Amino acid sequence: MNSTKSFNQVKRRFTDKFVLKTCFLVAKTLLLTIVMLNNGTSVVNAAPQALRSDIKIRKIMSTLSTISPSVRIAKDPRNNTLYYLKRNGEIYQVDLALSTSKLVYNSSNHKLGETQGMAIGPDGTIYLVGNADLVNDQTKAIIVKGVINSGTGERIWSVLATSAGYPKSKTAYDHRFNGVVVSPDGKFIYVNSGSRTDHGEVQSAGGLYPNTREVGLTACILRLPSNGQNLFLENNRATLKTAGYIFAEGTRNTFDMAFASNGDLFGTENGPDRDMSEELNWLRLGHNYGFPWRIGGTDNPQQFPNYNPLKDLLLNPKFGAVTKGYYYNDPSFPARPNITLTEPIRNLGPDADSFRDPQDGKVKDASVLGVTFSTFTAHRSPLGLIFETQGAMSPEFNRNGFVLGWTPGDPTGETLAGPFKDPSQDLLDLKLIKVGTTNYQLQAKRIVQGFSNPIDTEIIGNKIYVLEYGGIQGIWEISMPTK
Repeated sequence: MNSTKSFNQVKRRFTDKFVLKTCFLVAKTLLLTIVMLNNGTSVVNAAPQALRSDIKIRKIMSTLSTISPSVRIAKDPRNNTLYYLKRNGEIYQVDLALSTSKLVYNSSNHKLGETQGMAIGPDGTIYLVGNADLVNDQTKAIIVKGVINSGTGERIWSVLATSAGYPKSKTAYDHRFNGVVVSPDGKFIYVNSGSRTDHGEVQSAGGLYPNTREVGLTACILRLPSNGQNLFLENNRATLKTAGYIFAEGTRNTFDMAFASNGDLFGTENGPDRDMSEELNWLRLGHNYGFPWRIGGTDNPQQFPNYNPLKDLLLNPKFGAVTKGYYYNDPSFPARPNITLTEPIRNLGPDADSFRDPQDGKVKDASVLGVTFSTFTAHRSPLGLIFETQGAMSPEFNRNGFVLGWTPGDPTGETLAGPFKDPSQDLLDLKLIKVGTTNYQLQAKRIVQGFSNPIDTEIIGNKIYVLEYGGIQGIWEISMPTK
């Protein structure tokens, strides 16, 4: 949900953000990975507040459980039935009218004991993304699907793909496999595999994997045929490309992806522990989004031979990668590939665009100064990306995107291990504007505040459903103005 997300970033980034012990770490790594974040979530149980009088909020229910946190929410597009997913693989069906839910599937059905991703295709097929620990501090991904039997109406579960084992880093930056989205025609699924490092540094897992940074299966987005059965994903980038499975590279941890109404695919990107902004990217086949050389629209300084972390004003001791010495002079840092790296989407403001100036260390507002900013305030852990595709909302929001800020921030300063001069834990309205054929820019505006580690969203008509990872793990119905 340095997630994410890893569920803090859940350290803050969706690394295995579950292991983080602070709120921010949780936020960066889970973000679930959570981004996913067992420790460090907000315990505030107050209801969120709309920032406009024409937006109404209704509490549907609490999903709080001592067994497992809630991590995903999705609708069956055939009938708008809403479901939510627990980290332990439990899937609940929601009755919106009665504000209740019932358990419909668990690990005894799909055989996954740890899940971070769920999506439902146009035919009602449920896709789940899970991970399993292996010996020698390795992990592997398992992607399953539950297909409706047209004759009996029962859901048949099978394995779509399994990855080879690959080395964990044994840090908060083990993001692993998490986000998944189905193409509008139902023919493909897109699956995120997050990085195993904070910013491309060596992570040897205590010496078990010397000189290891990223590997073939990490820091990329895969595209797999939805009708696949028992596909095998080798830990080899060249082999994955030959098989046609690599969709995009250079992504640190795209915990959430979503299709806009025009068919373009977008993904959020959780940044590192250094004060570098979080991204929203227009995801396209064959593009490289820069990690670990370009992060948040700026260069990663560790790639340069004269890097001196003692003079780096963007290193904040509130964050683990800084205190643990992961930023260092690194002459063996891999050379930047000789290709064009795709830049993030520019945020024109007015919100979620605070940045720390690397020249004087001061926090500033990009849109006030009129400077280029890509895309969100550092450490926000943008999650729950969704688009209004049905034209059910008023013209102001028609076909817009929406995204959550997972990590608690400081609205006036920089006292927290989270976004600075940015409260986060909110819902942003994103008005995207295409810039020629090369990219987009957006205007970001806060419309709801006061969630508790919000982690995922779904849209039905003019209503946005927000799932929280923290607090009461509530499901909130946000009614947007209509035509």
